[in-house]
Amino acid sequence: MGDAAGTLGLVRADLSGALDPDQVWWSEPEEQRAGRPLLVLLHGHGMDEQMGADVRHQLPAELVLASIRGPLRVRNGYGWFRLDQSLRLEQVDEAAHRVAAWTAAQTGHPTVGMLGFSQGSSVGLQAMRLAPDLFGYGVVLSGFAVPLPVAGDAELRRRRPPVFSGRGDADPLIPAPLVTLTDQWLAEHTTLTSRVYRGLGHHVSAAEIADLAAFLRDRLAVPEG
Repeated sequence: MGDAAGTLGLVRADLSGALDPDQVWWSEPEEQRAGRPLLVLLHGHGMDEQMGADVRHQLPAELVLASIRGPLRVRNGYGWFRLDQSLRLEQVDEAAHRVAAWTAAQTGHPTVGMLGFSQGSSVGLQAMRLAPDLFGYGVVLSGFAVPLPVAGDAELRRRRPPVFSGRGDADPLIPAPLVTLTDQWLAEHTTLTSRVYRGLGHHVSAAEIADLAAFLRDRLAVPEG
């Protein structure tokens, strides 16, 4: 993962303790986390941190999963930012700052990755852009990049971390221009593994989970530099 101090100056220091313990679902008890690779999970709109429990047995067992609950109560779950006329890009930034600050406080892990679904992947990408040396890799499932520059973009482009992007070609929620912009941005700033699944809507398929698991196994096989 490297020394996160280099770009964490972009992250608001006052948010380092901004998450309550009950906002985070862990796949392992505290005494079994140290020395193992960490994967931070960010759920989609209307979901919650139990996303981690739903996928834990489909991902490599070596990983410690930390699934974070979004700050906004929406429908029967939670979200990261508004999806109505009150949406402001500052809301995405605020959520990304909180995720990055919390992640930076998690020590004792040889690698740290980010996995987000839908708006959770937008927050995760934004966190990677705010702190390019904090996350060793990322996963974007049915998500999109915020279409405005971030101060850490140049450093992220230099590092080009591995990113898996998976989406369905029948997703009715992400507008086509935003899909195109996101694909281009990822190709320019990351080492991209991209998969598009025929007939898949705004959800995750078994084939996508299998491809994701293979991507994660590849990350675990790479010695930390």
